[in-house]
Amino acid sequence: MGIAKQNTLFITIICFALASYAVARPRARPYSGPDVYRGRNVARDILFPGEKVNNVLDFGAQPDGEFDSTQAFMEAWQATCNSTVQSRVYVPEGRFLVSPVFFSGPCMTPHPVTVKVDGTIIAPTDLSVFDNDEWIIFQNLNGLRLIGQGTFDGQGTDSWQITEKCESKRDGFRCVRNPSSLFFSRVNDAIIQGIRSVNPKGFHIFVTNCGNIRLRRLKLTAPETSPNTDGIHVSHSINVIMSRNTIATGDDCVSIIQGSVNVTMNRLRCGPGHGVSIGSLGKYADELEVKGIRLINATLLGTTNGVRIKTWPDRFPGSASDIFFTNIDMVNVKNPIIIDQEYECFPNCKKKPSLVKLNNIQFNNIRGTTISPVAVDLRCSKLFPCKGVILRNIDLKLGLLPTMSRCVNINPLYFGGLQVPPACV
Repeated sequence: MGIAKQNTLFITIICFALASYAVARPRARPYSGPDVYRGRNVARDILFPGEKVNNVLDFGAQPDGEFDSTQAFMEAWQATCNSTVQSRVYVPEGRFLVSPVFFSGPCMTPHPVTVKVDGTIIAPTDLSVFDNDEWIIFQNLNGLRLIGQGTFDGQGTDSWQITEKCESKRDGFRCVRNPSSLFFSRVNDAIIQGIRSVNPKGFHIFVTNCGNIRLRRLKLTAPETSPNTDGIHVSHSINVIMSRNTIATGDDCVSIIQGSVNVTMNRLRCGPGHGVSIGSLGKYADELEVKGIRLINATLLGTTNGVRIKTWPDRFPGSASDIFFTNIDMVNVKNPIIIDQEYECFPNCKKKPSLVKLNNIQFNNIRGTTISPVAVDLRCSKLFPCKGVILRNIDLKLGLLPTMSRCVNINPLYFGGLQVPPACV
């Protein structure tokens, strides 16, 4: 009996050790195959021949904004996802109260499954019902179209009063984020198009561990004072394309963190908000690199930052490279161009320098107005100075007052065109 107990204890210890190792291993970047939507006119919604439409009303949903229609939505999804003939979920006009719900795959339909929303889906106001930290969750799907003219209303006003500032917490301390309105995890070949999100409790849209994702013609809105309501948040994902989106919120319009590769933003209208941010980086051990980020043809209106890269001092290694900001209009932006490797430690930072390496970053054709005299603020790590930073044709004015540049641990290159403010000496 004693030997059996010893063996049981030994097995228990081994299992615990293996589980701990599995948790501690660095997360692998998701694989992304060929984009199934490449070459197609994704703006049009055409029913496949014989496609079945599963209207949530037929499963018992009530469009009065008071009846909890969660079960009806789940049954409509299951009827769609488990069908061997092409099917879709349809949410008609009306207001539908829906508690946290998983739309999980893999699905059996021969083509990407469609969820079309023309009504308004509203979240409960009681945070205690959000056991999984998110609201509408799409996961484990290969092929998804979330389309329509409908709205996801997070009803987040009350929850903003108890929002935790997760970024300020050290590694090892769990921060409870407010629920994201739309959460995509392990989703490949997806189109999110035309929908609206208002007043989320946390992020409007969270994309993680995904590949070949297109986010098009979205309108995401929340008050300027709403905390941690990032518009589109991307992590551990590859081949993400955002185009023609309008975002006015209380935090970053777009935030891109570790493990994000080949992310393109085109024709973004941002403001109010905190601008477009890469980072913060270097907060966690074993962070995957960020690479191939492009912002093209954007307008930023009254944001607290314009285009920003931010990394933590006194934390962990990381890297970000091949980042391009091109053709951007700034209107009364406080910090139009900023690299901040002293995140939340400026001024007079006494912490150890950031261990995040930044390389090949370009700011091209950026013009407009600022409300800060320091229009170009590039503060890099003393241990790993920024490399390959290029500014080309910069024209940022502060009324009749001069603007200036600040450069720390960096020797940026200036290639052609205007340089307003003047180049760093």
